[in-house]
Amino acid sequence: MTFSADEVEDGARAATGLDDFGSPYYREGLERTVEALNTEAELSDMGSVIQHATISNALMQRLKIEDTYARHPEIDNEVVGGPVFVIGLPRTGTTALSQLVAADPQFRSLRMWESQAPTPPPETATQHTDPRIAQAEAGLNMLNDMFPLMKTLYNSEPTASTECQDLMGMSFRTFHFDGAVRVPSYLAWLMDCDMRETYTYHRRVLKLLQWHCPPVLWHLKTPVHMFALDALVEAYPNAKFMWSHRDPAKVMGSVCSLIRYVRSWSSERDDPEELGAEQLDSWAEAVRRAMAFRKHVGEERFSDVAFADLQSDPVNTLRATYESLGLPFSDAAAGSVEQWAAEHKPGARGAHDYELADFGLTPDGVRDRFAEYLDTYDATA
Repeated sequence: MTFSADEVEDGARAATGLDDFGSPYYREGLERTVEALNTEAELSDMGSVIQHATISNALMQRLKIEDTYARHPEIDNEVVGGPVFVIGLPRTGTTALSQLVAADPQFRSLRMWESQAPTPPPETATQHTDPRIAQAEAGLNMLNDMFPLMKTLYNSEPTASTECQDLMGMSFRTFHFDGAVRVPSYLAWLMDCDMRETYTYHRRVLKLLQWHCPPVLWHLKTPVHMFALDALVEAYPNAKFMWSHRDPAKVMGSVCSLIRYVRSWSSERDDPEELGAEQLDSWAEAVRRAMAFRKHVGEERFSDVAFADLQSDPVNTLRATYESLGLPFSDAAAGSVEQWAAEHKPGARGAHDYELADFGLTPDGVRDRFAEYLDTYDATA
């Protein structure tokens, strides 16, 4: 099954009864995504359904967000606090770090259920009983039933903090699509496209989410921010960053294993050595860009978090991270963080088995690509 940008737009309009997608900026990304899915991704029948649904939902959410703003233009007056972003290579503890920060009541975090469906804007009084929570849980249970290995590979809960790639996906400029299917032409375009409006739309969604559901000091997470930190900081001039570090030679096999599994849901194409080379290129470039950005803007925005420290002493590691960024770490925060850490011990979800060699990579080869990174940061664990 193939589909077109016009077709999925028409479907989103029909499903919502709405017509305004907002700024036309998203359209180029939509067209490039659809073209790559049709010509490169080698989608299975199930893959066509999954990717069509993913694109359709992003368009429907845009329509609903724009409709909400049209009825409540005062939302645009909201001021997004911070945010504090968790970045770092995938599989370096970014999820655990993010969810530890989310346990701190001073922060507003993006939860899975509201990331997938930001409208209607959540309300403080009903944020823990919102029907979208049950819907997200049902979807997650179905996913885990169909693809049971995912429970071991990635910790995901309907009410837990999640990556903000859904928000970037509404502009169709996110590495989420490359993680789901192989789309090299889209990836090549994404590497060098203008990401500024992706982040202003990202901020537009956060304003809507905090409108009736504070606090307004945000914490957010996704490794892909490292590709475009300059554009991110244009949208969020007060942004700060917690950067998690781990030996890339211990990371890349896990990254490739996760992506190989997720891609298998949508395509039967399986070339692990091709995957390994592509992922190594992408993440080496992400780190290069992030390091260059950091040198340019200075150290004040950044705090480094070693994976080994996060595993062995999460509360005091977070306390030190807060201190370096000038953030308060209250007794309430310490108690909440300690409780989360006690309930989510490392390895509790089972072992993730993979071999770096399966993807045509060697430890020395990987470390060579990250030589400057390894010389600069504590990434030996």
